[in-house]
Amino acid sequence: MVIRRGIALIVSLVGIATLASLAGLLFLYLVSSRGPVVPDRAVLFVRPGGELLETVPDDVVGQVLGAQGSTVRGFVESLQKARRDPRITGVLVLPSTLESPHWAKVQELRDAILDFRESGKSVVAFLEYGGDREYYLASAADRVLLLPTSSLDVAGIASYEIFFRGTLDQIGAYPDFLQIGAYKTAVNQFTERELTPAHREMSESINRDLYEQVVSGIAAARNKSVGEARALFDEGPFAPAEALRAGLVDELAYFDELEQRVPELNLGPDGSSRVEESEYRRVTFHSLGSRPRSRVAVLYVSGVIASGRSSRDAINGAVVGSDTIVEQIRRIRDDDSIDAVVLRVDSPGGSAVASDVIWRELMVSRDRRPSRPLVASMSDLAASGGYYISMAAEAIVAQPATLTGSIGIFSGKVAIGDALAKIGVTTATVQSGRNASLSSPFAPFTPEQRAKLMEYMGVFYDTFVEKAAAARGTTPEAIDARAQGRVWTGRQARDQGLIDALGGLDTAVAIAKQRAGISVDDDVELVVYPPSRTLYEAIAQQLASPAAGTWVSLVGGAEARALAALTAPVRLFRRGEALALMPFAFVR
Repeated sequence: MVIRRGIALIVSLVGIATLASLAGLLFLYLVSSRGPVVPDRAVLFVRPGGELLETVPDDVVGQVLGAQGSTVRGFVESLQKARRDPRITGVLVLPSTLESPHWAKVQELRDAILDFRESGKSVVAFLEYGGDREYYLASAADRVLLLPTSSLDVAGIASYEIFFRGTLDQIGAYPDFLQIGAYKTAVNQFTERELTPAHREMSESINRDLYEQVVSGIAAARNKSVGEARALFDEGPFAPAEALRAGLVDELAYFDELEQRVPELNLGPDGSSRVEESEYRRVTFHSLGSRPRSRVAVLYVSGVIASGRSSRDAINGAVVGSDTIVEQIRRIRDDDSIDAVVLRVDSPGGSAVASDVIWRELMVSRDRRPSRPLVASMSDLAASGGYYISMAAEAIVAQPATLTGSIGIFSGKVAIGDALAKIGVTTATVQSGRNASLSSPFAPFTPEQRAKLMEYMGVFYDTFVEKAAAARGTTPEAIDARAQGRVWTGRQARDQGLIDALGGLDTAVAIAKQRAGISVDDDVELVVYPPSRTLYEAIAQQLASPAAGTWVSLVGGAEARALAALTAPVRLFRRGEALALMPFAFVR
C-alpha cells in the first residue's frame, strides 16, 4: 500500500510538472503571437546558424519559441519583407556555425541577401568565426567585418567517406548488396575498402564543381578575378590580419565597435533601432501592403522517402511517408482556389516503391488538372527517389549546388551468420518455398536469389530511365548515359538536361506563375502542404510520449550521420526492399 501511494505521488508530481511546463510554453506562445514593434530607421539582425532546416518544426517547443525562423524560407521571407518595409534601413548578418554538409540552402539564403541589396539598403556581415560556408554567405554583404582574434578558415572543399568493409570482415559479417549503375555507390561503404574508380570520378567531379561555384561567387563579391580567388584559397586558412590584407574582409572589429565602424546602419548605443529576425518574422506581407489574388501550393517533401505515414526518425530526422504525401496531393487537387503547385524536394530518396507511389499521384493530378502547372524546386538534395518524384513536374528548378540525379537502384543485406558463430551463437532456418529465405539475416543470397533480385531491380531501373526520358523529352538511351546512379550538382544537371533552370523556391514560383498566366508583378499567397500541426495536436503528442527522442541530442554531427547510414535500411524500410537512395558522404 505504501509503495502504491508513493508511485501515485510520483506520477502526480510528474503530471503537475509537465502541465506546468506546458502552461508556461502556452503563455510564451500567446505572447509571441503578437506582432513585433518595429521602430523607424531600424536595422534587421539576421542570425543564420546551426542546421538550415527546410520545413517548420511543429513540435511544442518549435511552435512556442519560434524555431521556424531557422528554416531557409523563414530567413528568405524576412529579407523579402525587410526589402519593402520602409522602417528597415539595413541588415546586419551575423552567421554562426552552419552545420549542413551541403551548399544549396546556403546559396538560397545568399541569393536572398543579394536580392535585398538591390533595394539600395545597406547589408553588413559580422563574423565572429569565418568558416567556408559562413564566409561564403557573408561575402554577399556590402561589407564584411571579422573579429580581430578569429581566423578565416577558407581553404577549399573536401569530402570524406568511411568504408566499413574491413570491420565487417573482422567480425565475420558479409555485405551482400546488388546495385544497377557503376556510380550507384551507396552500397560501397559496406562492400568496399576504398573508392572505386567510378566512385572517385563522381566525387571529384562534384567536389570540383562545388569548389568552382564557391570560388567564383566569392571572387565576384570581393571584386577579384576567379584566378585571384583560387590562388587565395590555396593560401588559406588566414589569420585575421592576413584576411584583411588579402581583401577578403573589410575591417577587423569587435561587436561593440560596430556602432562606430558601420555608421551607415545607424545601430545606436541603446539598441533601440535593432530588430531581431526571430521577432521580425511575425511581420506579415499583408501589413506591408501585399494583396495577393492568386494562391500557389507549396508541397514539401523533406526527408527520407518511405511507405506509410510521415514520421520523425530519432537519427535520420524527417521521414516522408507516401501515404501522407498522397493525401496532401489529393487535398491540393480538390482545392479549386489553388492556381499552381510547386513541389519542394529536399530528399536523398529512399524506398523505390514509395517514390513511385508519390510520382503516380502527382501525374494523376497533372492529368486531371492540366491547367494547373506543377513545378519542382530542389533544395540541398533531390536525388534518386527525390529525383524520381520530381520527374512529374513540367519544369525542374535547382540551385547550382543541389545534389541530384542518382538514377539507379540497389538492394541487399548484411549476413551475420558467421559473426554470430564467432561468439558461439548458432542459428537454424526452417522454410517452405525455394526462395523463402531470400531475406534471411544469417546467410548470403544464393545464386538463384541474386538472379531473382537483379531481375526485379533491372525492371525498376528500366522503368526509372523510361520515365525520366519521357519527362525530359529525350530517349531512354540518352538518359541511361547520364544515369547509372551518378549524382550531379544542379549546375551539372542543367548541362546534362536533367533540370530546366537554376534558382531557388522563388524561381520555381515565378515559373509556376508564368505558366498559370499570373502577372509577374502580382504577389501570390504561398499555401504550405502538409500544414503544421496545431498547438493542441503537438501538446497531445508530447503528453503521449514526453521523452521521445530526447536521447538523440547526445549524438550529433558525423557520428549521427554514420549511425543513420548503418541503421536506416533496417529501421525505415520494408525487409528486402529495393532502394532508390543516393550515395552517402559525411562532410562536403
